[in-house]
Amino acid sequence: MIGFIGLGLMGSRMARNLLESGHELIVHNRTKEKAAPLLEAGAKWANSPKEAAEQADVLFTMLAHPKAVEAAAFGENGFLHHLSPEKLWVDCSTVDPSFTRQMAEEARKQGIRFLDAPVSGSVIPAEKGELVFFVGGDQKDLKKVESMLNVMGKAIHYQGENGKGTAMKLVVNLMLAHSMAAFAEAVTLGEAFGLETETVVNTLLNGPTAAPFLNGKREKILQRQFATEFPLAYMQKDLQLIAQAAYEHHISLPLTNVAKEIYGLASQNGWAQEDFSAIYSFLSTKKNNCLSP
Repeated sequence: MIGFIGLGLMGSRMARNLLESGHELIVHNRTKEKAAPLLEAGAKWANSPKEAAEQADVLFTMLAHPKAVEAAAFGENGFLHHLSPEKLWVDCSTVDPSFTRQMAEEARKQGIRFLDAPVSGSVIPAEKGELVFFVGGDQKDLKKVESMLNVMGKAIHYQGENGKGTAMKLVVNLMLAHSMAAFAEAVTLGEAFGLETETVVNTLLNGPTAAPFLNGKREKILQRQFATEFPLAYMQKDLQLIAQAAYEHHISLPLTNVAKEIYGLASQNGWAQEDFSAIYSFLSTKKNNCLSP
């Protein structure tokens, strides 16, 4: 039996792929309504993280931030003390490496195996089972869940010991945040010069400087409709985690700190739950003194 805790934009789709591949699944989410489609498809409902842990051989968590992971693991009816020894906890949440290592140590104290396996990809890859996993932990444990990860993703990149999977995820998201913001600024500059938005976007996307993922943001920018694939607030959160990790490792990331504040301002001014590509709308409309979506 597989347990899955956290059925948001990503987790719900990952869990569905596990269920549709024939795995028995027991799920829990803070709000039961989000589990309804999975329950209708045959998943079992756990009333608490504890209940999910008691029935699971492998437990996946896909939660929004470290505090949510901590609450699910250690809070009232938390799961960590109710997983049997030698069971495996796979945390797919985007957290920071220090937190991941702390969770790995807490799991070890209980005789529980632990992998950090955050993902690269947003809603559409999650739906199609095309996520990329960055994994940290024991390779024997990875072998145990490899077939499950392959159901949810198209690639698995083993990074080394616990915390290394999380570390690589933050490296990737740093590049995503910068690339999106730089693209948004470039388009905004073109508009200020009097160039047509579509002309600027197409020119940039067909040139050597645009990251491939930006092609998937083209219509959002041209239509100024930012249906959420990866919420802007989550990108702000990830940049905060990156800044914290940089401080812990005694390195300076000046560009990242600026980007963190830009995404923070966009979040405060109404774009928090929009796709993170809405940073374009925030930057573009600032010249018109319009600070709302």
